[in-house]
Amino acid sequence: MTIDKPREECAVFGVFNTQDAAAHCVLGLHALQHRGQEASGIVSTDGKDFFQRLAFGRVGDQFNKGSVIDHLVGTAAIGHNRYSTSGSKQNYANIQPLIAELETGGLALAHNGNLTNARELRTKLVRRGCLFRTSMDTEAVIHLIAVSEGETLHDKIVDALSRVEGAYSMVLLTEDALIGVRDPLGVRPLVLGQLEGSWILASETCAFDIIGAEFVRDIEPGEMVTITADGVQSSRPFGNSQPSRFCIFEYVYFSRPDSFIQGRHVYDTRKRMGEELAYAETHDIDVVVPVPDSGVPASLGYAQALGCPFELGIIRNHYVGRTFIEPTDEIRHLGVKLKHNANRTVLKGKKVALVDDSIVRGTTLRKVASMIRDAGAKEIHIRISCPQWIATCHYGVDTPKSSELIATTHTLEQMPEHFNVESVQYLGIDALYRAVGETGRSAPSPQYCDACFTGEYPVQPEETDDPIVQVHTLSA
Repeated sequence: MTIDKPREECAVFGVFNTQDAAAHCVLGLHALQHRGQEASGIVSTDGKDFFQRLAFGRVGDQFNKGSVIDHLVGTAAIGHNRYSTSGSKQNYANIQPLIAELETGGLALAHNGNLTNARELRTKLVRRGCLFRTSMDTEAVIHLIAVSEGETLHDKIVDALSRVEGAYSMVLLTEDALIGVRDPLGVRPLVLGQLEGSWILASETCAFDIIGAEFVRDIEPGEMVTITADGVQSSRPFGNSQPSRFCIFEYVYFSRPDSFIQGRHVYDTRKRMGEELAYAETHDIDVVVPVPDSGVPASLGYAQALGCPFELGIIRNHYVGRTFIEPTDEIRHLGVKLKHNANRTVLKGKKVALVDDSIVRGTTLRKVASMIRDAGAKEIHIRISCPQWIATCHYGVDTPKSSELIATTHTLEQMPEHFNVESVQYLGIDALYRAVGETGRSAPSPQYCDACFTGEYPVQPEETDDPIVQVHTLSA
């Protein structure tokens, strides 16, 4: 399958001390469905036993029966939405949360992110006699906890995570505790909420809204919170020796627009990205058209700053499933029309700014631009509300190799011909930083992880045959 957008990492959710733990977990995962649509899982506990439900597919399809939720008994639960970046997609054993019986009791774990030294850890653990049943990096954490010589479970978890590298936000469940932890750089998000005496952990705040919970705060980089009947206890076992490097692409694409991330409203931030695009505009524009739905917030900001009309020039069909039609060779080139159709009355004879949040390979955008051209647009100017994507993510995002990205196969000057448009412009890296509230990118120690745009990785990935390709970038 061709990847034409970065694939979401995963979503985690946990709830403690409520009679409807499994139901709240289902609702939370439903709100976080955009972060992973391949498989979902929930583990609950009644204080003695664990109960598990794992399934391929979306939350609403697999957890829509009362009998399913009734099976997940208990007052605490954790859940996971999966889009695999490590491990076979078709292996049922790779669906999270994972469960293990340890010396300290039962433990379930759900992970968002990617461990960059997973291969090395796995090799050492196998030599030690550990038996792996999945192909995921996450299972290495379970084994590290199991073999740790720490006296308490807290000590074992700290010891295990001190040995891993990369990005992780995790929720863990025992018979009497819910635990949340973020990696020292805070690459992946994790937030804490409260609902009538119940405590909740989630990847995004939109998961709180669906159940009426109140956002309390972000879990800090390197922080570990342990939630028990006595309340929330916080520790910083991994120190704070280095600045955080939160994933800046969460603001660009991954997070839901109605979420608050790191204290910033995602929707407003994306509008500011569009405003920054408008400040650098040098062409005459008649109408601003978003690529639905990801390009809408930036398009609004761009149109408002430019003083141009905003129109839905592309109409998206929201009712197309993955198996709607078999993509045979004869109809493969028509596939984009299953999702998008040109709104001719707002395009004909116009100079169109076509705004999207990002380009990976550019396959879909090229077809959308062609559709707008066929609808009678006079000019087409592609505007992208982030810098050029030049490098593969190693921290939990499924992206092609760098050599397969449009920004590495074409220079900025070559792109208009490739897309058959009049111009292509990206948001500059400093402008992106301004949009998220910074004055610019601080080098050599940037405030965010922006490796996908710069090739500068805050944590060195394992050896790879995917070199960073130097490209022509826009610095505005």
